Amino acid sequence: MKRIAVALLLAALAVSALAQSAAPKSAADKPCAVEYYYKVQWGHQDEFLRLFKKNHYPLLKKQIETGRILRVEMVAPENHMTEDARWDFRVTIVFRNVAALYTGESDALTRQLYPDQETFRKEEQRRFEILLAHWDLPVTSVDLEKTP
Repeated sequence: MKRIAVALLLAALAVSALAQSAAPKSAADKPCAVEYYYKVQWGHQDEFLRLFKKNHYPLLKKQIETGRILRVEMVAPENHMTEDARWDFRVTIVFRNVAALYTGESDALTRQLYPDQETFRKEEQRRFEILLAHWDLPVTSVDLEKTP
């Protein structure tokens, strides 16, 4: 168990270091976008969306108010995809900068918005139980006018 915790900590530190070193120093204060993909069990898309809107979206909106997040957008594909490529929802979050990406939401904010923590935890657990897959993808804009 201790080895797993150490491995997870080392992996998190490596990802953080990689993200910070991959971004040019001049980009440190520029907005940083991450796309979050959700693949939901068939027939549970409406339930996932309901729980997302009830429990997660208000936290994101609160972080827009504090300035940590600049914008949140959710899209769903219009057409069906093959099962291996399928995703049901893509949430794009634009953070104020790279540093804001790595500073998480506080427990105090969660407790403030959701005083009934037991219900909140159960519903968030359910939201992740009905997922088949979830992945996060930091993205960067490519300037097509700039010469390499």
